[in-house]
Amino acid sequence: MERLRGVVERITYANEETGYSVIKIKCKGYMDLVTVVGSMATVNVGSVITIKGFWSSNPKYGRQFDAKEWEEALPASIYGIEKYLGSGLIKGIGPVYAKKIVQLFGEQTLDIIEEAPDRIIEVPGIGKKRVEKIKKAWQDQKEIKNIMIFLQSNGVSTSFGSRIYKFYGDKSIEVVKENPYKLADDIYGIGFKTADGLAAKLGIEKDSFKRCRAGIFYTLSELSEEGHCYATYEQLVTKCVEILEVEEPKIVMSIDHLVIEKELIKEEPDVVYLPPFYFSEAGVAKRLKEIMFGGREKQVVDSEQVISLLEGKENMTYDDIQRNAIRQASKSKVMVLTGGPGTGKTTTTHGIITLFKESGMEVVLAAPTGRAAKRMSEATGMEAKTIHRLLECKPPEGYKKNEENPIEGDVLILDEASMIDIILMYNLLKAIPNHMILVIVGDIDQLPSVGAGNVLRDIIASGVVPTIKLERIFRQAMGSRIITNAHKINKGEKPDLRGGKDSNFFFMEQEDNEGVIHTIVNLCTKRLPTYYKVDPLRDIQVLTPMQRTETGAAHLNTVLQTALNKNTLCLKRGTTEYRLHDKVMQVRNNYDKEVFNGDVGFITAIDTEEKTLKVNFDDREIEYEVLELDELVLAYATTIHKAQGSEYPIVIMPISFSHFIMLQRNLLYTGITRAKKVVVLVGNRNAVYVSVKNNNVKDRNTKLSERIQKMIREM
Repeated sequence: MERLRGVVERITYANEETGYSVIKIKCKGYMDLVTVVGSMATVNVGSVITIKGFWSSNPKYGRQFDAKEWEEALPASIYGIEKYLGSGLIKGIGPVYAKKIVQLFGEQTLDIIEEAPDRIIEVPGIGKKRVEKIKKAWQDQKEIKNIMIFLQSNGVSTSFGSRIYKFYGDKSIEVVKENPYKLADDIYGIGFKTADGLAAKLGIEKDSFKRCRAGIFYTLSELSEEGHCYATYEQLVTKCVEILEVEEPKIVMSIDHLVIEKELIKEEPDVVYLPPFYFSEAGVAKRLKEIMFGGREKQVVDSEQVISLLEGKENMTYDDIQRNAIRQASKSKVMVLTGGPGTGKTTTTHGIITLFKESGMEVVLAAPTGRAAKRMSEATGMEAKTIHRLLECKPPEGYKKNEENPIEGDVLILDEASMIDIILMYNLLKAIPNHMILVIVGDIDQLPSVGAGNVLRDIIASGVVPTIKLERIFRQAMGSRIITNAHKINKGEKPDLRGGKDSNFFFMEQEDNEGVIHTIVNLCTKRLPTYYKVDPLRDIQVLTPMQRTETGAAHLNTVLQTALNKNTLCLKRGTTEYRLHDKVMQVRNNYDKEVFNGDVGFITAIDTEEKTLKVNFDDREIEYEVLELDELVLAYATTIHKAQGSEYPIVIMPISFSHFIMLQRNLLYTGITRAKKVVVLVGNRNAVYVSVKNNNVKDRNTKLSERIQKMIREM
């Protein structure tokens, strides 16, 4: 092997998942910078690196050095030190302060930061607050570096180093060595497979209880991500044997031990739950019964008077089913109102709200997501909150609103209920006082919740909760081809793809992915903004069935960012650039920041010195540090699942056979009903028809419907 030594000038590419990097180094004896490729994720700009490897020639990128072994040292020259500090590695020092610090301390800079950091205050423009920030960042970076070296030597992606340190602090390596499976429990983004690979490197036995336990929890978690609340005993054992490659008796013994220790709940005859899902499912059934028979504090006025009042005031006429819905609301403690687009759900909900207001009742409105709550506010003229905000979620103590401190009010109207998973529904019902009236509104033909359970469908299927289904499409909605096509799709009929000047539903045939992408970019940048006079960032949303593939959300976001946002001011995390004015989406619940999975905002400010950026979510500015950016993804394109509860003026949907496994009726239906004004499908006509025909909605393992029925029988 040959040997190279030089200063790292820049990092051209770094994949945090694999550790693969492309770096440029300045070497003695070479006029140009040398390109080095290999697994070097912990390398920093400005540091001195010694590399062993081989020269090779890449057809596209030319001559480069393939690193097989490498060793990094802190820079010794003034030039290298300034590069190193100015790379953004140490929070509180950017290029400007790096230059000032090195000008003052020269080659002694790193020794002073290590041994006498308080002297940094001697640098013009640096105050006590920044000195403390630099001291902490320097110490943290050293610890993170140790973790990264430990992870890398054990075959684990170094991208998790900072997250591990943030969670476990100075005990990180000790904790991980003791039980690497804790990583899968505690660290966002680290799954069982990563932890299992590390455990194998650390010598943990394949059939150890520690490993079996982690594999069982992993299997149940994977099933919950598919929407299941439980696994059958046989299903769990078979899956664990397959994943862990251990003998069945070991798995059976481990499951039985976890049941005895109450880490799992086994319900006869053969159903196994993770405790949160069991208690949530049983709790939802119990709370629904208690609310249904909990009595009222105030009585409701005559519904017929309210219907007449509204019809006169609004110059409209309710149909028989809508009248029945308002009547049902007047006599029920819990009811469900369901129906597709254009069937008068909003008008009927408005009538129900008026009924309760005329009765002197305080009405509370809520929805699962920020966008759904905003739509509800716009439709009703009243404040609507997300469920999380209604419950006043405050970590680490959890929801402030609960059975001991319930929601105040007489009526709760809950919109977009198809999106609510079993755990969130339980937390909500715990906070509803028994005297409160609950009206649940949603469309059961949309996709079910991303989380476990099928709450709305199960409540309706129980036959216990009074349910009104609106089915008639109103005349004013009949003029919208979005609505008429949505109902055709829902009934398994081919949608009308003809388009036309007065249509709001268009189909653009493209047989290959390249054509689909080109068409989408053209629609977003030129055709739609020009014709409809809209802002492409705020008024156009690309919705796609999948995250991956060429026409999936990840790739489309990269393409659309390049086309729609030319800003060069950015922060980089992994392979993603976060540019000023980018549209972004939060992809995990962050209770500290009060932003939740699916919230969409725009980057309004970027500080390259501090390595922070700000995102505006519905007039709330939230700050993110660079290490927190894995909570955000670009949102020029998003999956249809993530768009549930949202509405956009214009929706563009790629639909092709590269999404074959996701070509389903409820996915297509949910996607097109996100559009208020215009839908454009781009792709293969036959893929549309396959979606319409495929109504094989995967059953979810839930027992909520049975539990509700049982609760009522036992009264």
